[in-house]
Amino acid sequence: MHLWLVEREYDTRQTVSLTYASEDGERYYRRQASVELLSRNPATAGIERPESELGLVEDEETVERYASEARRVADRHDPDEEI
Repeated sequence: MHLWLVEREYDTRQTVSLTYASEDGERYYRRQASVELLSRNPATAGIERPESELGLVEDEETVERYASEARRVADRHDPDEEI
């Protein structure tokens, strides 16, 4: 399934959490990487992941927010574009 970057969070341990979501906002994939790793291998606008690796977004507010952001990113970026 194709997913789009919808959220990026930094923490105090120099770790970045990247959240990718489907365009309907109902499925997501989250990965963590060090800031150093992302400097060598930057995040892209889109990724492909099997449905077996995806979580289900439970609350409607988050579904709407993820869907809106996923559509915005999809409209403005190629999937392999670094963002």
